[in-house]
Amino acid sequence: MTMLKSKAVASSHGQKQQCLGQNAKVIHWEDYQQQLARLCSLTSAVNEANQKKQFFCQKLHSSIQVEEESLNRSNELDEMREKLESRKFVMGNMSMDSKVLKEKVQKREEQLSNEIRSLSVAGNALSLARNHLQDVSRSLAGGTSYGYLKYLKRLQRLLRLREQYMVSQVQVLYPVKTVIGYSPEQEFGSFAGAIKSGDSTREKGVDQGPLTIAGLHLTMVPFTKMGLFTDKKAVQRSATALGHVAHAVLLIASYLQVPLRYPLRLGGSRSYIRDYAPSVEPSSSDMASNSSVTSNSNQMEFPLFLEGQDSTRAAYAVFLLNKDLEQLVNYIGVTSLGPRHVLANLKELVRTILSPKYIDT
Repeated sequence: MTMLKSKAVASSHGQKQQCLGQNAKVIHWEDYQQQLARLCSLTSAVNEANQKKQFFCQKLHSSIQVEEESLNRSNELDEMREKLESRKFVMGNMSMDSKVLKEKVQKREEQLSNEIRSLSVAGNALSLARNHLQDVSRSLAGGTSYGYLKYLKRLQRLLRLREQYMVSQVQVLYPVKTVIGYSPEQEFGSFAGAIKSGDSTREKGVDQGPLTIAGLHLTMVPFTKMGLFTDKKAVQRSATALGHVAHAVLLIASYLQVPLRYPLRLGGSRSYIRDYAPSVEPSSSDMASNSSVTSNSNQMEFPLFLEGQDSTRAAYAVFLLNKDLEQLVNYIGVTSLGPRHVLANLKELVRTILSPKYIDT
């Protein structure tokens, strides 16, 4: 068995040597150097080709990355372009809205200017009628003729009707309305507060609740708790509301021919009121400025606004404004609602003048 295996191995080895002998190429020594040089050149050519292959692979990879980045940038630019178009659309809508609002404001300003001019003309006519009535009254002094008295009463009725018309125009300019859902404890002109401090029986026919003038609340919180964190918008709204009240008071006083005890200097939301015998000492800033202290040492101006002013002086100015209202209310024979109810007194003044009883009084 062992001998058979050794014979098989010897036969296979012999076959391999025969195959090698058939494939083997005999190279002479003279051609050896040429073949060796040829193999070296082929090897260097293969290496150079591999290097070029690697270089082109790297270049292709980098170009692919650049292409990907350019695609990403293109997508981002498309998104930004869409956002820009949407912004342009929104800005276009806002521009149109602002133009429409500007036109409405201009129309409203023209309407108000026309109404103010008509009020001025009517005020002049009312002043002439009152002067005529005074002349007739002086000419009829001491007379007892029934005809003269009837004529005088008719003139007085016409004058009252004219006053009612003028005050109704003031009510259109500065409407005082009752609102719901606002804290009456913070309101200068609340009818609810007036009932607590005034005569409740007289107020049964009057709507209760906080009031606004031209849609603005007149709050007392900034006058009592003015500080660093006070709402600036509330302060500005209160100043604008006080300017409206001051203008309305000045117009009604001129129509009724009543000289105000505390004269007003109108300036919109920067109005002032004068006191000839002030009980509040002037501050150092007021002494330094000519706008608050006049040339007369007994006459001072107090601001009807809080911004940049002392809260005590502003509250005193509101108190004086209410005193002017009380003067007008008492002039037409009505009792004031109290020293803290500016809008309530103004509404009561307008309501009494526009009532039918005012003509016959």
